[in-house]
Amino acid sequence: MSLSVLETQQAIKTVKTEFETIFSDKLNLFRVSAPKFIKMNTGIQDDLANTCNSVQFHIKDCGYDVEIVHSLAKWKRISLQKYNIPAYTGIYTDMDAIRKDEKLDFMHSIYVDQWDWEMHINSCDRTEAFLRNIVCLIYMTLLETNAKIQEKYHLTRQQLPKEIKFIHSEELEEMYPSLTSKERENLIAKKYGAVFLIGIGYPLKDGAPHDLRAFDYDDWSTLNGNFHGLNGDIIVWNEVTQCSFEISSMGIRVDKTALMKQAEMTNSNINTQYHNYVLDNVIPLSIGGGIGQSRLAMFLLEKRHIGEVQVSEWSESVIDECQRQNIQLL
Repeated sequence: MSLSVLETQQAIKTVKTEFETIFSDKLNLFRVSAPKFIKMNTGIQDDLANTCNSVQFHIKDCGYDVEIVHSLAKWKRISLQKYNIPAYTGIYTDMDAIRKDEKLDFMHSIYVDQWDWEMHINSCDRTEAFLRNIVCLIYMTLLETNAKIQEKYHLTRQQLPKEIKFIHSEELEEMYPSLTSKERENLIAKKYGAVFLIGIGYPLKDGAPHDLRAFDYDDWSTLNGNFHGLNGDIIVWNEVTQCSFEISSMGIRVDKTALMKQAEMTNSNINTQYHNYVLDNVIPLSIGGGIGQSRLAMFLLEKRHIGEVQVSEWSESVIDECQRQNIQLL
Protein backbone atom coordinates (compact mmCIF):
# COMPACT_ATOMS: atom_id res chain seq x y z
CA MET A 1 0.00 0.00 0.00
CA SER A 2 1.33 3.43 -0.97
CA LEU A 3 0.46 6.19 1.48
CA SER A 4 -0.67 9.60 0.26
CA VAL A 5 1.01 12.75 1.60
CA LEU A 6 -1.75 13.33 4.14
CA GLU A 7 -1.77 9.67 5.18
CA THR A 8 2.01 9.84 5.54
CA GLN A 9 1.77 12.89 7.81
CA GLN A 10 -0.63 11.03 10.08
CA ALA A 11 1.45 7.84 9.94
CA ILE A 12 4.60 9.69 11.01
CA LYS A 13 2.90 10.62 14.27
CA THR A 14 1.76 7.02 14.75
CA VAL A 15 5.30 5.71 14.24
CA LYS A 16 6.74 8.15 16.76
CA THR A 17 4.03 7.57 19.36
CA GLU A 18 4.20 3.78 19.15
CA PHE A 19 7.99 3.58 19.24
CA GLU A 20 8.42 6.13 22.03
CA THR A 21 5.87 4.39 24.25
CA ILE A 22 7.40 0.92 23.87
CA PHE A 23 10.99 2.17 24.01
CA SER A 24 10.66 4.23 27.20
CA ASP A 25 8.89 1.36 28.92
CA LYS A 26 11.47 -1.30 28.00
CA LEU A 27 14.44 0.82 29.09
CA ASN A 28 12.73 2.51 32.05
CA LEU A 29 13.32 6.03 30.75
CA PHE A 30 11.72 9.32 31.80
CA ARG A 31 11.01 12.01 29.23
CA VAL A 32 12.72 15.37 29.84
CA SER A 33 12.88 18.68 28.00
CA ALA A 34 15.93 19.36 25.87
CA PRO A 35 17.88 22.45 24.81
CA LYS A 36 17.90 23.60 21.20
CA PHE A 37 21.14 25.52 21.78
CA ILE A 38 23.91 25.47 24.38
CA LYS A 39 26.58 27.86 25.64
CA MET A 40 29.78 27.71 23.62
CA ASN A 41 33.20 26.54 24.86
CA THR A 42 31.89 24.23 27.59
CA GLY A 43 32.72 20.99 25.77
CA ILE A 44 29.08 19.89 25.92
CA GLN A 45 28.52 20.23 22.17
CA ASP A 46 28.90 17.05 20.13
CA ASP A 47 31.29 18.16 17.39
CA LEU A 48 30.72 14.94 15.43
CA ALA A 49 34.45 14.14 15.47
CA ASN A 50 35.22 17.59 14.02
CA THR A 51 33.17 16.95 10.89
CA CYS A 52 30.58 19.69 11.29
CA ASN A 53 30.61 23.36 12.29
CA SER A 54 27.75 24.57 14.43
CA VAL A 55 25.26 27.35 13.76
CA GLN A 56 26.07 30.09 16.29
CA PHE A 57 24.51 33.31 17.52
CA HIS A 58 24.92 35.89 20.27
CA ILE A 59 22.36 36.40 23.05
CA LYS A 60 22.41 40.11 23.77
CA ASP A 61 20.90 40.00 27.27
CA CYS A 62 23.13 37.11 28.36
CA GLY A 63 26.28 38.58 26.88
CA TYR A 64 27.62 35.34 25.43
CA ASP A 65 27.42 33.14 22.32
CA VAL A 66 25.47 29.90 21.95
CA GLU A 67 25.37 27.20 19.29
CA ILE A 68 22.62 24.98 17.89
CA VAL A 69 23.09 21.41 19.11
CA HIS A 70 24.35 18.60 16.89
CA SER A 71 23.29 15.97 19.39
CA LEU A 72 22.88 15.76 23.17
CA ALA A 73 25.39 12.99 23.84
CA LYS A 74 27.18 14.89 26.61
CA TRP A 75 24.31 17.05 27.86
CA LYS A 76 22.30 13.93 28.73
CA ARG A 77 25.03 12.47 30.90
CA ILE A 78 25.33 15.70 32.84
CA SER A 79 21.53 15.71 33.20
CA LEU A 80 21.60 12.27 34.85
CA GLN A 81 23.55 13.86 37.69
CA LYS A 82 21.53 17.07 37.68
CA TYR A 83 18.21 15.20 37.97
CA ASN A 84 19.63 12.60 40.37
CA ILE A 85 18.57 9.69 38.15
CA PRO A 86 19.13 6.33 39.91
CA ALA A 87 21.00 3.40 38.37
CA TYR A 88 19.20 1.35 35.69
CA THR A 89 16.82 4.18 34.92
CA GLY A 90 17.41 7.06 32.56
CA ILE A 91 16.09 9.90 30.45
CA TYR A 92 15.11 10.48 26.86
CA THR A 93 14.16 13.55 24.91
CA ASP A 94 13.23 14.86 21.47
CA MET A 95 16.39 16.32 19.97
CA ASP A 96 16.26 18.71 17.02
CA ALA A 97 19.57 19.62 15.43
CA ILE A 98 20.95 21.56 12.49
CA ARG A 99 23.99 20.01 10.83
CA LYS A 100 24.66 22.57 8.15
CA ASP A 101 27.72 20.78 6.72
CA GLU A 102 25.94 17.45 6.22
CA LYS A 103 26.33 15.95 2.75
CA LEU A 104 22.75 15.63 1.53
CA ASP A 105 21.33 12.50 -0.03
CA PHE A 106 18.23 10.31 0.19
CA MET A 107 18.86 9.54 3.88
CA HIS A 108 20.81 12.60 5.10
CA SER A 109 19.40 16.06 5.78
CA ILE A 110 20.71 19.21 7.47
CA TYR A 111 17.79 18.78 9.89
CA VAL A 112 18.26 15.93 12.35
CA ASP A 113 15.54 14.73 14.71
CA GLN A 114 16.11 11.86 17.08
CA TRP A 115 15.30 10.40 20.44
CA ASP A 116 18.39 11.08 22.54
CA TRP A 117 18.53 8.78 25.56
CA GLU A 118 20.87 8.03 28.47
CA MET A 119 20.81 5.43 31.26
CA HIS A 120 22.72 5.55 34.56
CA ILE A 121 24.79 2.36 35.02
CA ASN A 122 27.40 1.01 37.44
CA SER A 123 31.05 0.17 36.79
CA CYS A 124 30.25 -3.57 36.62
CA ASP A 125 27.96 -2.87 33.64
CA ARG A 126 30.73 -1.55 31.41
CA THR A 127 30.83 -4.82 29.47
CA GLU A 128 29.92 -6.02 26.00
CA ALA A 129 27.31 -8.34 27.53
CA PHE A 130 25.46 -5.38 29.06
CA LEU A 131 25.72 -3.44 25.79
CA ARG A 132 24.24 -6.36 23.87
CA ASN A 133 21.35 -6.65 26.31
CA ILE A 134 20.38 -3.01 25.80
CA VAL A 135 20.70 -3.37 22.02
CA CYS A 136 18.33 -6.34 22.11
CA LEU A 137 15.74 -4.30 24.04
CA ILE A 138 15.92 -1.53 21.44
CA TYR A 139 15.68 -4.05 18.61
CA MET A 140 12.62 -5.64 20.24
CA THR A 141 11.08 -2.15 20.29
CA LEU A 142 11.78 -1.85 16.56
CA LEU A 143 10.21 -5.24 15.86
CA GLU A 144 7.06 -4.49 17.85
CA THR A 145 6.66 -1.05 16.27
CA ASN A 146 7.18 -2.45 12.78
CA ALA A 147 4.51 -5.11 13.37
CA LYS A 148 1.97 -2.49 14.49
CA ILE A 149 2.73 -0.14 11.60
CA GLN A 150 2.54 -2.91 8.99
CA GLU A 151 -0.79 -4.10 10.36
CA LYS A 152 -2.28 -0.61 10.52
CA TYR A 153 -1.15 0.57 7.08
CA HIS A 154 -0.96 -2.79 5.27
CA LEU A 155 2.77 -2.45 4.54
CA THR A 156 4.81 -5.58 3.88
CA ARG A 157 8.23 -4.81 2.39
CA GLN A 158 10.39 -4.21 5.47
CA GLN A 159 10.77 -7.70 6.88
CA LEU A 160 13.07 -7.84 9.90
CA PRO A 161 14.64 -11.00 11.39
CA LYS A 162 13.57 -12.09 14.86
CA GLU A 163 17.05 -11.47 16.26
CA ILE A 164 19.79 -8.97 15.56
CA LYS A 165 23.29 -10.17 14.61
CA PHE A 166 26.28 -8.83 16.58
CA ILE A 167 29.60 -8.32 14.79
CA HIS A 168 32.72 -6.22 15.44
CA SER A 169 34.02 -3.74 12.89
CA GLU A 170 37.44 -5.46 13.14
CA GLU A 171 35.78 -8.81 12.49
CA LEU A 172 33.91 -7.38 9.51
CA GLU A 173 37.16 -6.03 8.08
CA GLU A 174 38.70 -9.51 8.35
CA MET A 175 35.73 -10.91 6.43
CA TYR A 176 35.92 -8.35 3.59
CA PRO A 177 39.43 -6.81 3.68
CA SER A 178 39.34 -5.42 0.14
CA LEU A 179 36.03 -3.57 0.50
CA THR A 180 35.19 -0.11 1.81
CA SER A 181 33.36 0.33 5.10
CA LYS A 182 30.09 1.09 3.33
CA GLU A 183 30.44 -1.92 1.03
CA ARG A 184 30.99 -4.13 4.08
CA GLU A 185 27.91 -2.69 5.77
CA ASN A 186 25.78 -3.38 2.71
CA LEU A 187 26.91 -6.99 2.47
CA ILE A 188 26.47 -7.82 6.16
CA ALA A 189 23.13 -6.01 6.44
CA LYS A 190 21.73 -7.80 3.41
CA LYS A 191 23.02 -11.13 4.71
CA TYR A 192 21.48 -10.89 8.20
CA GLY A 193 18.73 -8.27 7.84
CA ALA A 194 19.72 -6.51 11.07
CA VAL A 195 23.16 -6.13 12.66
CA PHE A 196 24.77 -4.30 15.53
CA LEU A 197 28.24 -3.26 14.42
CA ILE A 198 30.53 -2.95 17.45
CA GLY A 199 33.62 -0.78 17.85
CA ILE A 200 32.85 2.26 15.73
CA GLY A 201 35.79 4.64 16.07
CA TYR A 202 38.64 2.24 16.77
CA PRO A 203 41.34 2.21 14.03
CA LEU A 204 41.24 -0.86 11.81
CA LYS A 205 44.25 -2.53 10.20
CA ASP A 206 44.47 0.12 7.50
CA GLY A 207 44.73 2.81 10.20
CA ALA A 208 41.26 4.29 9.71
CA PRO A 209 38.14 3.48 11.77
CA HIS A 210 35.05 1.92 10.21
CA ASP A 211 33.41 5.30 10.84
CA LEU A 212 34.26 8.36 12.90
CA ARG A 213 33.28 8.74 16.56
CA ALA A 214 34.25 11.55 18.91
CA PHE A 215 36.91 10.57 21.44
CA ASP A 216 35.11 11.84 24.51
CA TYR A 217 31.69 10.21 24.77
CA ASP A 218 31.53 6.63 23.43
CA ASP A 219 34.07 4.07 24.62
CA TRP A 220 35.40 2.51 21.43
CA SER A 221 38.87 1.52 22.64
CA THR A 222 38.25 -0.95 25.49
CA LEU A 223 39.48 -4.42 24.58
CA ASN A 224 36.87 -7.21 24.81
CA GLY A 225 38.40 -10.58 23.98
CA ASN A 226 39.98 -10.22 20.53
CA PHE A 227 38.20 -7.01 19.54
CA HIS A 228 37.76 -3.44 20.74
CA GLY A 229 34.76 -1.33 21.56
CA LEU A 230 31.77 -0.81 23.84
CA ASN A 231 29.74 1.11 21.29
CA GLY A 232 28.19 0.59 17.87
CA ASP A 233 25.44 1.15 15.31
CA ILE A 234 22.12 -0.61 14.77
CA ILE A 235 21.96 -1.23 11.03
CA VAL A 236 19.14 -2.86 9.07
CA TRP A 237 18.69 -3.84 5.44
CA ASN A 238 16.33 -1.45 3.69
CA GLU A 239 14.40 -3.39 1.08
CA VAL A 240 13.02 -0.18 -0.47
CA THR A 241 16.35 1.59 -1.01
CA GLN A 242 18.34 -1.65 -1.37
CA CYS A 243 21.11 -0.64 1.01
CA SER A 244 22.20 -0.79 4.64
CA PHE A 245 20.33 1.67 6.80
CA GLU A 246 21.56 3.00 10.15
CA ILE A 247 18.78 3.41 12.71
CA SER A 248 20.79 4.18 15.84
CA SER A 249 24.25 5.08 17.11
CA MET A 250 24.89 4.24 20.75
CA GLY A 251 27.35 2.99 23.32
CA ILE A 252 28.68 2.78 26.84
CA ARG A 253 30.21 6.14 27.64
CA VAL A 254 33.84 6.79 28.47
CA ASP A 255 35.10 6.57 32.01
CA LYS A 256 38.28 8.35 33.12
CA THR A 257 40.57 5.63 31.75
CA ALA A 258 38.90 5.43 28.34
CA LEU A 259 38.74 9.21 27.99
CA MET A 260 42.47 9.60 28.62
CA LYS A 261 43.32 6.73 26.30
CA GLN A 262 41.16 7.94 23.44
CA ALA A 263 42.40 11.52 23.83
CA GLU A 264 45.96 10.21 23.44
CA MET A 265 45.03 8.06 20.44
CA THR A 266 43.39 11.00 18.65
CA ASN A 267 45.87 13.63 19.87
CA SER A 268 42.99 15.54 21.48
CA ASN A 269 42.96 17.93 24.42
CA ILE A 270 40.92 17.16 27.55
CA ASN A 271 40.51 20.61 29.01
CA THR A 272 36.81 21.46 28.98
CA GLN A 273 34.25 21.58 31.76
CA TYR A 274 32.74 18.34 30.49
CA HIS A 275 36.08 16.55 30.49
CA ASN A 276 36.68 17.60 34.08
CA TYR A 277 33.30 16.14 35.02
CA VAL A 278 34.41 12.76 33.62
CA LEU A 279 37.93 12.88 35.04
CA ASP A 280 36.69 13.86 38.52
CA ASN A 281 33.81 11.32 38.50
CA VAL A 282 31.25 14.12 38.92
CA ILE A 283 28.78 12.66 36.43
CA PRO A 284 27.48 9.06 36.44
CA LEU A 285 28.73 6.22 34.32
CA SER A 286 26.19 5.67 31.58
CA ILE A 287 25.09 4.11 28.33
CA GLY A 288 23.21 6.11 25.74
CA GLY A 289 22.59 6.95 22.15
CA GLY A 290 20.36 8.46 19.52
CA ILE A 291 17.59 6.90 17.47
CA GLY A 292 16.67 8.77 14.31
CA GLN A 293 13.00 9.68 14.23
CA SER A 294 12.81 10.55 10.54
CA ARG A 295 15.09 7.61 9.74
CA LEU A 296 12.72 5.30 11.60
CA ALA A 297 9.65 6.74 9.89
CA MET A 298 11.30 6.52 6.48
CA PHE A 299 12.15 2.86 7.06
CA LEU A 300 8.86 1.72 8.60
CA LEU A 301 6.66 3.66 6.15
CA GLU A 302 8.66 2.33 3.19
CA LYS A 303 9.75 5.70 1.80
CA ARG A 304 12.54 6.24 -0.70
CA HIS A 305 13.71 9.66 0.55
CA ILE A 306 13.97 11.17 4.02
CA GLY A 307 12.35 14.32 2.64
CA GLU A 308 9.11 12.33 2.43
CA VAL A 309 8.90 12.21 6.24
CA GLN A 310 10.49 15.52 7.30
CA VAL A 311 10.58 19.11 6.10
CA SER A 312 14.04 20.35 5.15
CA GLU A 313 15.90 22.18 2.38
CA TRP A 314 17.07 20.53 -0.83
CA SER A 315 19.00 21.57 -3.91
CA GLU A 316 17.17 22.14 -7.18
CA SER A 317 18.81 19.04 -8.63
CA VAL A 318 17.46 16.89 -5.77
CA ILE A 319 13.99 18.39 -6.14
CA ASP A 320 14.03 17.76 -9.89
CA GLU A 321 15.21 14.18 -9.45
CA CYS A 322 12.51 13.49 -6.85
CA GLN A 323 9.87 14.86 -9.21
CA ARG A 324 11.13 12.56 -11.98
CA GLN A 325 10.84 9.59 -9.62
CA ASN A 326 7.43 10.69 -8.33
CA ILE A 327 8.81 11.25 -4.81
CA GLN A 328 6.85 13.96 -3.05
CA LEU A 329 8.97 15.94 -0.59
CA LEU A 330 7.22 17.51 2.39
